[in-house]
Order: sequence, then structure tokens, then C-alpha cells
Amino acid sequence: MNKYNSIVNNNQQQNSNKEPLFLQQINNPQYWINLFNTLLSNVIKIILLSLFFWLLYKFGKRVVSRVTYNLRINTTSSNRSRTIATLTQNIYFYFLAFIYIYMVLSIMGAPVGTLITGAGIFSLALGLGAQGFVSDVVTGFFILVEQQFDVGDSVSVGDISGTVAYIGLRTTQIRSADGTLNYIPNRNITIVKNLSRGNMTTIIDLQLFPRTNIKQVTQVITQVNKDLTPKIADLVQAPQIIGPIDVQAGLLHYQISLSTKNGAQLAVKRQFLEAYLAALQQANISMPENTLDLTQ
Repeated sequence: MNKYNSIVNNNQQQNSNKEPLFLQQINNPQYWINLFNTLLSNVIKIILLSLFFWLLYKFGKRVVSRVTYNLRINTTSSNRSRTIATLTQNIYFYFLAFIYIYMVLSIMGAPVGTLITGAGIFSLALGLGAQGFVSDVVTGFFILVEQQFDVGDSVSVGDISGTVAYIGLRTTQIRSADGTLNYIPNRNITIVKNLSRGNMTTIIDLQLFPRTNIKQVTQVITQVNKDLTPKIADLVQAPQIIGPIDVQAGLLHYQISLSTKNGAQLAVKRQFLEAYLAALQQANISMPENTLDLTQ
């Protein structure tokens, strides 16, 4: 009987030795205690790390705002200082985000070094897929360095015209006159028409009959210029009378050139055109009209 009991005990001992290590661990209370302590410690570390990086981001953001404010007061324009602030904050945010993710993965025990090394296996494919992104970033950098445009400038990029609302590392946002916000990848910005640099010139094209007395028209226009020019502060210089330039479709084209401050060209043009038409009408100078006969 004793021999039989010893055989049974030996078999039970062998079966227990054959039990998988994982089952042995989960059946051990100390394993769960250690796991809970590790998780709790990692969670506390991540919370403290997140708080630290949040404070670091807020501090860096205030520093950038302070520096750009000093630039705006000293020599840099308001639009350019806002552009520098936006790009600097983006770069600072991406840098902190990369460091934060790296440290979180390290706390969680992820083999970050192995992951970075393993990333070299598909780096070629990743590089091909990120060509557009890299091109956007490089183009955005040169837009800033070359001062092609700043936030608040009126620009025309391809078929899109409007005011620059935001310049980022990857995209530029332009708000059209109707309120539409256009997102343009920086790599697609090849030719830019900046309407906010220097004075602007606009042309008023008056259409007259070829038989019109040109000397009388010139006298009327000259008098309007003399009366209206002192009242408009947005004029850079007195209007220049170009005079008759061409006859098209039986009409004589008479032009006046206006040089205005940036952004005021349309308003000044409307004021002068209204005054010209009223003065010509008062001088009994006939103006061509497009008549529509609805009787037939």
C-alpha cells in the first residue's frame, strides 16, 4: 500500500511539473500583486509625464508669443510676426509630441530601440509615401524664408484668390471673398500673386463714341481729378490721364490710371468712376448704352 501511495504522489508531482508556466503564474496571487503595482506605477508615471509636457508646451507657447510680440514692436510686420509664431509653434508641438510618445512607449516597456531599428526595413516604402509630406514641409519653409506672403496678405494662387488665413508646415489656408476656406498643400503653391506688397495701380476704362470731343472729355476728367484727389487719402499720387488708346467694336476707349495704397484700389476706383460719369453727364457728353427692345 505504501508503495502504491508513493507512485501516486510521484505521478501528481510530475503532472504539476508539466503544468504550463503561464498557468502557474496566473494561479499565483503574487503575480497579480506585482502586475497591479507595475500598472499603477506606469499610470502614475504617464500622468506626471503628461502634466510635465503640457506645462512645457504652455511655457514654450508663451515664450514664442512674447518673442513675436517683440518682433512686431521692433521691425517685423504684424502679419509676418503672426506667420513666424504659427510655424514656430507647430515645430515646437511636433518636437514635444515625438519626445512624449517616445517616453510613454519606454515607460510601457515597449522596445523602442528595436522598433526604430525595425523601421528601417520599410523605410524605403515609407519614404516614397512621405514624399508629398516632405515636399510640403520644405516648400512651407521656403515660403517663410523668402517672404512670399504672410498671414493677412491678399494673394492669388492658381484659381484661388483671397486672404491668407493660416500658414502651416503642410498646408496654407486661404479664405475667399465669399467666406470659403481653401486648404492648399504647400507643394501645389508654385506661382503666387501677392496683392499686398507695395502700391497698387488700377485702370478706369471709359467707353465713348468716336465722334466725342476728346478735349472736352479731358477737361471734365481733369476737373474731377482736381476736386476729388485732396479728399481721398488712399491715393498715392494724382490720377494720370492716359487718354484715348483704341477703338473697338465702334467704341472709343479712354483710360485713367489710379495709383493707390494696397487694398484700397477697388474703393478708390468706384469713387472716381462715379464722379467721372456724373461729370460727363452734366457736361452733356453722350455715353454709349446697351439698349434692349422688348416690343418685338
